[in-house]
Amino acid sequence: MIKFLSKIKVSFIDWLVATLILLVLTFSFFGYLDPIKKLLASESLTFEIGKFSISVYQVLKGFMALIILFWLVGIILNLGETRLKQLRKIKASNRALLIKAFQVTVYFLAFLIGLDVLGIDLTALTVFGGAVGIGLGFGLQKITSNFISGLILLFEKSVEAGDLVEIGNGTMGFVKQTGARYTLIETFESREIMIPNEDFITNQVTNWTFSNSQGRIDITIGVSYGSNLDKVSALIVEAAKEHPRCATEPKPECFLENFGDSSINFTLYFWVDDIIAGRKRPRSDVLFTIWRKFKKHNIEIPFPQRDLHIKNPEKLK
Repeated sequence: MIKFLSKIKVSFIDWLVATLILLVLTFSFFGYLDPIKKLLASESLTFEIGKFSISVYQVLKGFMALIILFWLVGIILNLGETRLKQLRKIKASNRALLIKAFQVTVYFLAFLIGLDVLGIDLTALTVFGGAVGIGLGFGLQKITSNFISGLILLFEKSVEAGDLVEIGNGTMGFVKQTGARYTLIETFESREIMIPNEDFITNQVTNWTFSNSQGRIDITIGVSYGSNLDKVSALIVEAAKEHPRCATEPKPECFLENFGDSSINFTLYFWVDDIIAGRKRPRSDVLFTIWRKFKKHNIEIPFPQRDLHIKNPEKLK
């Protein structure tokens, strides 16, 4: 336990608040603050609001109590989150869920304690509870939606840290973490994008590593009409199999797609075992290999050509 507490970082603000609290409690215990209490609680510094009366002393006392409460909440959250993050036997998604539940519990208890410290009767909240609920419903609609969506993601485990995902708007990258309001995604350009959790629930999301890390690569290529089509198909598949990242299962396949205007078009499908390592490099390598094999076997990759016929060549003269 001592070793664990020694790793907790205590800021200068924490030390300052702790020192002030200790001084106030010490002076109050020995009675040095009694004259100040009587002065602040006197009738001249007491204000009446309807049937309620409140003094400056009560205001300062409540303010001091709230400072102590927030300070303790910060320390408890820091200790709890640090301890939960050290549970390596639990998956990252489950740790995030535990931290989230711990935060909600601490904030809820702090809210109740704060009301009790301020002397607010909880039954009085029923008078304006409906109005507050409606206000929160409209004002915090998006925040609440994102928070609940984050809990759903953690429970379902459909999107976890380290997954390669693609959002409907074209954003693609790796999930770094799922927070209370947003999910942090790092793109291939090393940009960090904060996407609201609600987007992962309401929009279409492609998780390239949800059940496995395999990914398919498509290559379309055309050859001239004078080519040996069987030979072309065999060379294309051979080029894919020679790449070290090409998966053995499923096997690469080549299909004749259509007879175009100036070429016969083929499509190659091959899979890589680890999509996280990228698709552009193996696709580029296979295209280079196909190019070299076609040149070696005199297979032409055509380009669009047009014949121009002049009806009245005499006018040009």
